[in-house]
Amino acid sequence: MIVYPAIDIRQGRVVRLLHGDPNQETVHGDDPVAVAERWQAAGAEWLHVINLDGALGEAALAVDTLKQIAALGLPVQFGGGLRSLDDAQRAIDAGAGRVILGTPVVRDPSLAGQAIRRWGADAVAVALDAKDGWVATHGWQKTSLWTPVNLGRRLAADGVRHALYTDVSRDGDLSGVNVGATAKLARETGLDVIASGGVASLDDIIALWQVGGIAGVVIGKALYEGKLSLQDAIRVASARP
Repeated sequence: MIVYPAIDIRQGRVVRLLHGDPNQETVHGDDPVAVAERWQAAGAEWLHVINLDGALGEAALAVDTLKQIAALGLPVQFGGGLRSLDDAQRAIDAGAGRVILGTPVVRDPSLAGQAIRRWGADAVAVALDAKDGWVATHGWQKTSLWTPVNLGRRLAADGVRHALYTDVSRDGDLSGVNVGATAKLARETGLDVIASGGVASLDDIIALWQVGGIAGVVIGKALYEGKLSLQDAIRVASARP
């Protein structure tokens, strides 16, 4: 299970939003590259970078910042505001090792298959983020008519391998990751699911590891507020039975 430290960027700062609400923001730094270097030094295998400006429709793709972070040498999983395959191509050209597609594939699921044929299955992840049981779009400000499982099955049939699952109701509030829903999504779709939202302590990492079948976990606020260390999270996530 891979641990992805989260770097959410808004107006050039590293921030965390509560439940995706742009009006409930906590700033954790004003230099995203320095934060990326911090997680790299702590042993990160991947970085999870989200362009909140793009996700919320407030600004364009943060290409320059992505280039600087990618230049550090760690693979970057990048999302936020990728509204088309052209946007995703720009992110890949800027150094993203994997792009996260949300809103466009919810609107047109066939785009996921097109993306995989262009870049390969390992370079594409889909966002199956749940808000009141439905897949959320447009920076979690809207909801679709898909459930995560139904859309996940549809996308898996087109060759999608990686999926990010966030329980929006838990994101940024340290209430604990939704282990049951994450495991169900992985089990019923066959996708390599990355858990996100609500990680509060090492107990969440242990619970995800114990349930089995979870490919990764994104950790944000808990790292920034010192609720757990990245080194400990990686140690637990990489343990073997």
